[in-house]
Amino acid sequence: MDPAITVLLLSWSWRVEVITTLLLAAAVHLVGRYRLKRRGSVRLISPWRTAAYLAGLALIWVALLSPIDVLSGQLFYMHMVQHLLLVMLAAPLLLLADPMPIMLWGLPDALRLEVGRWLRPGATFRKVVRAVTPPGLVWLYFVSVLVGWHDPNAYSAALRNELVHDAEHLTFFGTAVLFWWHIIGAAPHIHRRLSRFQRVAYTVSAVPPTLITGVAISLTNEPIYDYYVGVARLGGMTVLDDQRLSGAIMWIAGSMMYLLAALILLARMVSGEEAKTPLPASQWGTEETLRAPGFEEPDTASRRTR
Repeated sequence: MDPAITVLLLSWSWRVEVITTLLLAAAVHLVGRYRLKRRGSVRLISPWRTAAYLAGLALIWVALLSPIDVLSGQLFYMHMVQHLLLVMLAAPLLLLADPMPIMLWGLPDALRLEVGRWLRPGATFRKVVRAVTPPGLVWLYFVSVLVGWHDPNAYSAALRNELVHDAEHLTFFGTAVLFWWHIIGAAPHIHRRLSRFQRVAYTVSAVPPTLITGVAISLTNEPIYDYYVGVARLGGMTVLDDQRLSGAIMWIAGSMMYLLAALILLARMVSGEEAKTPLPASQWGTEETLRAPGFEEPDTASRRTR
């Protein structure tokens, strides 16, 4: 193997702030799961939820700290892969775990109660979040970030400046979390839940901007991003070949991820899974339940009394 490729494959980053955040997120989740298990909760601590949550964190680790991050500075298509990992895999996996109730119970008691107060009906923080995150606005945030960061000036600035690069990743991931939040219906349930068909349509609505941006990148006959013209390249791939592959990844793989999610939603509708309502906050997020040392789900309690 080429020595340069060997070095790159071994180039794992050790950014303390990223590692600390991911480990803290995992620890809070696991502590919350342990506490809820002791309290008899069942639905909140399903093993698949923990597996999905930890898999989401692992994908963030791979996207930001693995050789993918190093290669993204030399190959445009690796930068595209990095963004797909954050937006289309890590974000939905984390939300599929419905992590908020578990994370609440992983916090110290005083902080858990305080966060619960922020999110209770009528709280100012809840009203603000509701006002700035309706589905329509979230779609605009998501598409604006997607298209805006692919502007040549913005994209090149992200590649040349680490702080701008971090801002790019945070906005990509943050708007993706908001977008998938409405589709998956994870807690907190601040907005009226989208109907089944609305969720399918909302998912598919991300395809046109993704497809158009990918096609525009792939079919352009000259380099769009000057940064990649002046860097050393691995594997002998030309700038234009790299650019065409990047556009194709966004155009085909990106669009297919949303279509696949829509098909999964349709399949769940047909099977009746979507008819199941999410666990209401009254069972895990009110001040009374957050304070109660003997909290357990009603289903569990009723089974014990039979």
